[in-house]
Amino acid sequence: MKHRTANNLLLALTAFIWGSAFVAQSVGMDHVGPFTFNSIRSFMGGIVLLPVILILRRQSGRTNKNEKNGLLLWIGGICCGIALAAASSLQQIGLIYTSAGKAGFITAMYILIVPVMGIFIGKKAGMKTWIGVALAVAGMYFLCITDGFHMARGDFLVFLCAVIFSVHILLIDYFSPKTDGVALSCIQFFVCGILCAVPMLISERPKIAEIAGAWMPLAYAGVLSCGVGYTLQIVAQKNTDPTVASLILSLESVFSVLTGWVILGEKLSGRELFGCVLVFIAVILAQLPKKKRQAGDIS
Repeated sequence: MKHRTANNLLLALTAFIWGSAFVAQSVGMDHVGPFTFNSIRSFMGGIVLLPVILILRRQSGRTNKNEKNGLLLWIGGICCGIALAAASSLQQIGLIYTSAGKAGFITAMYILIVPVMGIFIGKKAGMKTWIGVALAVAGMYFLCITDGFHMARGDFLVFLCAVIFSVHILLIDYFSPKTDGVALSCIQFFVCGILCAVPMLISERPKIAEIAGAWMPLAYAGVLSCGVGYTLQIVAQKNTDPTVASLILSLESVFSVLTGWVILGEKLSGRELFGCVLVFIAVILAQLPKKKRQAGDIS
C-alpha cells in the first residue's frame, strides 16, 4: 500500500513536471527560436537517459539485445524521433501564438485521438470513446473557436501537434514492447535533436548569448521534462494500475493552466475555462476502465 501511494505521488510529480514544462517552453521562446529550443532540449533529454540505460541494464543483468532486436530498436527510435520532431516543432511554434495553459489542454487531446486512430488499424472504439470525443470537440469549440468561428493560428498548430503525438504514441506502442523502452526513448530524443538542428542552423542561427539566456527553460524542459519525467514514469508505473496511472498523468493539462496562471499571469475567460473543463472530463472519461474487456476494442 505504501509503495502504491509512493508511486502515485511520483506520477503526480511527473504530471506536474510535464504540465509546468509548457511554461518553460513559452519562456524559452523569449530568447531562442522554436527549432533551437527543441533541438537543445532533445539532446539534453537523450544525454540524461544515457546513465539511466546503463543503470537499468546493470540491475537487470542484461547487456545487449540480439541483432534483430537491436535493428528494431534503431528503426523504432528513428521513426519515433521523426514523429516527435514534427509534433514538438508544431507545439513549440504554436506556443508563440497561444498560451501555455491552452496548449496543455489541446495537446491532451491525443488521449482521445489515439483510440479514434485505432479504428483505422482494425480496433473498435467503444461508446465511452465517442462520448469523450463529442465532449472534447465541444470543449475545443469553447476553448479555441472565436465568435467568428475562427481557430487561432497557435491553437490550430497545437491541435496538429496533438494529432502527430497520437501517431507517435502508436509508434511507441508498437516498438516499445519489442525493445528496451528507455533506450528507444533515448534514441528518439537524439533523432529529434538532429532533425530540429537542421532548420535551427539554416533559419535561426542562434548565438551563444541567446542560448545562455534560455538556459533555465532549456534545462527544465530538457533535463526534467524529457529525462527525469520519463524516468519517473517508468519507475512509478511498475507497480501501479495502468488506468490509475493514466488518470494521474492526465493532470498534466491542469498543471499547465495553473502554472501558466501563477508564473506567467495568463488568464482564461469564463468561456475558455468551461472549454477546459469539458476537455478534462473527456480526457478522464477516455481513461476509465471498461466493464468488460473485448479483444480488438478500444474505449
